[in-house]
Amino acid sequence: MRRRPGSTLARGSISPGTAKLPAPSAGHSYAKRVICRTFAAMITIPAIDIIDGEVVRLTGGDYAQQTTYSSDPVETAREFESRGYTHLHLVDLDGAKASRVVNLDVLERIAAATALHIDFGGGVKDTEQLRRVLDAGAKQVTAGSIAVKAPGTVLGWLDEFGPEVIILGMDVKDARVAVHGWQEKSALDWPKFLDDYHRAGARRVICTDVSRDGMMSGPALELYRDILEQEPDIELVASGGIRDAADLAACQEIGCVAAIVGKALYEGRL
Repeated sequence: MRRRPGSTLARGSISPGTAKLPAPSAGHSYAKRVICRTFAAMITIPAIDIIDGEVVRLTGGDYAQQTTYSSDPVETAREFESRGYTHLHLVDLDGAKASRVVNLDVLERIAAATALHIDFGGGVKDTEQLRRVLDAGAKQVTAGSIAVKAPGTVLGWLDEFGPEVIILGMDVKDARVAVHGWQEKSALDWPKFLDDYHRAGARRVICTDVSRDGMMSGPALELYRDILEQEPDIELVASGGIRDAADLAACQEIGCVAAIVGKALYEGRL
């Protein structure tokens, strides 16, 4: 992998009840719904977050504020696929908290039952676990907390697997990078963290404003503008706070290549 000149990132240097998805609004044609999902160049990616094998959403990244939407993540993924979605953001929240992959079986079952392009995150902490996740059917893996705590490992992954497979997960809380399932703030400011990894070869970045996740308060457009002003050639994926099609359009307008949507889908806003 060729790193951008001036990189300072050296290995080791950085210290409710179960329910089906709501039906699409009456009176909207399939074609119109597809347009709302894709916005031409931007992909809308449904999210499935897993705790104890169930589909959940957290509010503001707080594990104590959990809503369960389904006990069957495979059926939820099939339903997304039946609506025309092609990608899936699958997060092992148990794994993120435990610092090891916990819900590998859920990934295996979804990959076997659908043709969705799955990016997986949560608890992948070493190369053996990474290979297991890819063997189980994930097309991409998001490196979040480990990118802060073990940058040498992530640099090795970028070298071996390439930026097409390794996504940088940048969860932001009060301008700092959050780690350990969003339960902790690191000492790293996001601009330094992002610049170092971009110079080291990372290309696609999922950025979640933790305070907005599950809140449906609107996406962090100002943060995303700042990111794209600093690093205009990254592939930025918006995550957190998206309420409706207007928010998706706003994310596309400022240059996001994709947007991850959770609660707005589960509660029938999209």
